Amino acid sequence: MNAPASIFNGDEAELVSTRFTVPGMRCAGCIGKIERELPKTPGIIAARANFSAKRVAIRHDPAIDEDRLTQALRDLGFEAQRLADNPLGVETEERKSLMRALGVAGFGMMNVMLLSVSIWSGADGPTRDLFHWLSALIAMPVIAYSGRPFFASAWMALSHRRTNMDVPISIGVILATALSLYETITGGGHAYFESAVMLLFFLLAGRALDAEMRTRTRAGIGALLGRMGKSASVISPDGSTRRVAAADLEPGMLVLVAAGEAMAADGEVTEGTSAIDNAMLTGESAPEPVGPGAVVHAGAINLSAPLRIRLTRVAEDTALAEIARLMDEAGQSRSHYVRIADRASRLYAPVVHSLALLAFVGWMIAGAGWHQSLTIAIAVLIITCPCAMGLAVPAAQVVASGALLKRGLLVKDGSALERLAECDIALLDKTGTLTLGEPRADIAALDAETRTVALGLAQASRHPLSRGLAAALLREGVEPAVIDNVRETSGTGLTGQWHGQEVALERPEDTAQSLAACLRIGESTQTITFADPLRGDAAATIAALQAEGVGASILSGDRAAPVEAVARALGLEATAEASPQAKLAALEALKAQGRRPLMVGDGLNDGPALAAAHASIAPGTASDASQQAADAVFIGEKLMPVALAIRVARRTMRIVRENFGFSIAYNMLAVPLALFGLVTPLIAAIAMSVSSLVVVANSLRLARSAKTSARE
Repeated sequence: MNAPASIFNGDEAELVSTRFTVPGMRCAGCIGKIERELPKTPGIIAARANFSAKRVAIRHDPAIDEDRLTQALRDLGFEAQRLADNPLGVETEERKSLMRALGVAGFGMMNVMLLSVSIWSGADGPTRDLFHWLSALIAMPVIAYSGRPFFASAWMALSHRRTNMDVPISIGVILATALSLYETITGGGHAYFESAVMLLFFLLAGRALDAEMRTRTRAGIGALLGRMGKSASVISPDGSTRRVAAADLEPGMLVLVAAGEAMAADGEVTEGTSAIDNAMLTGESAPEPVGPGAVVHAGAINLSAPLRIRLTRVAEDTALAEIARLMDEAGQSRSHYVRIADRASRLYAPVVHSLALLAFVGWMIAGAGWHQSLTIAIAVLIITCPCAMGLAVPAAQVVASGALLKRGLLVKDGSALERLAECDIALLDKTGTLTLGEPRADIAALDAETRTVALGLAQASRHPLSRGLAAALLREGVEPAVIDNVRETSGTGLTGQWHGQEVALERPEDTAQSLAACLRIGESTQTITFADPLRGDAAATIAALQAEGVGASILSGDRAAPVEAVARALGLEATAEASPQAKLAALEALKAQGRRPLMVGDGLNDGPALAAAHASIAPGTASDASQQAADAVFIGEKLMPVALAIRVARRTMRIVRENFGFSIAYNMLAVPLALFGLVTPLIAAIAMSVSSLVVVANSLRLARSAKTSARE
């Protein structure tokens, strides 16, 4: 037996991912075909389609070039184009073309409908024939131009021996137009130009609304990327500076960022103290003090004084670009509801064609004549378009994901909303999740002179306690003292000279105080204590989860004493000193009881638990492994996005079920009416188009619902 074509014998780490925009994806069936068939091409390992964004990510052997990947998609009947470096940039040509087609269809529909009013009012004979010819002269070019998105998609599908939802739509429009032209030429009493044009108008309106919805979803990220600096002043070895475009920056470069300038890349401050506006990344409006050793990100605005920064990550590797990439690649995976839509879309074309043929043959046998039989068959083709079914899941997921992103939560996968809605218990890590994960110094007892010395020493170290002390002092506006001969000894601390006397920032003699430091100036010493504070809204978040019927407990690898202190403060049960294996065992035990656990954690040791949980969320400060394993990431110091995710996810699933219910009810009512000849092509066009708009409008309620939930 031959091995699958997609088997790759090299190192999995060598595989690369290439993304394409595929405008021709019109239904969930297209997703199934792409994800099922592409891996059969030699060297292609996997493909993931994002229906709402009309994009495909292909994981493949690096030996396969872009042309071969594009050809593989073309062989399946999909024109594709490699995504630009900035996938969230300006409006695409496809969207512009869609809007032009919509405008033309709208113009044609209004004029043809106006001419049809006279016919409906009783115009007969030569007057009726004149209005039919005028309608034909307007409708024919409008249909030819505005119908291109559907005709091209249908032809592409048929030329590759497959069908999609655009095939019966195109057949219906062409037949309705041809029958109307025949009636006009022969002086018949009925023409359906208005039906064909109206059908195109409402279909284009639905697609334009879907495109606008997707654009708005990504608008927040696009705005953030727009705030990134476009260039930076690179400091040369001789001390001179030169402006370099952001795309040409390289890690290791030293740049000078002036006050009021936006950062063009991620880096570490090497010289200077200032305050930065980091709201675009953290969501916090208060300026953040920074000094030597502080990590800054692209898009942050330097507010008060020049900074010298050593670049660490540039261009597509920056934190903001990574968030944009995660959001852009978030799509509808194989969730329960998407599988339903997928099966429905695969069955759609053969079922609709069979129904239309059955209607035509049945009415011919009944003696209706070919004209009436064909009219009824056209109505069946038009009214059964499953646009509403195809939009039921992605419309709701896209709106919900966009609304959550605006409130600090990045959903990486549309199906995660389904799993989040099902969670009934939350397991939360302590450090970095319930707490901020940053030691914060208590400096109230330090006098002004002592503070300057402490800052002068602390800025010279990358130790977490030194950084926490420096941050606390910078927030108070302290200026560092000039410390000479600063030396750092691993495991001991910092020493130096200040005004002729020795100063030090060392470990306390009482080693039981793990979150403390001893500041020594000459012969005097002073102990500085640190604490890892709870997130300000931790208690409110626990209460919000419980209000949703989601229990909560602490599952942490930290020592028992600090875990128990946090548990008492929040009124939760807690498990401390849990290894990664113990966390996995706890999750499996809950699953065995029929529970669906949500894991919220940030550490590297939380990665396996995040991947094993029914759903998982990680903070933006989490390790890369944890963020990759999690279904969603929340940004900033607030924990409330975790509870908001549960609430919005549940409302999203209610909207999805409503969309499916409406779609099924519509077809159960509309199809029999069309088969029995009770629906004209005009009414069929209106009914089908309105059904799609109802689904989209129902999904848009989620944006308002998320906004209301955030205020509750």
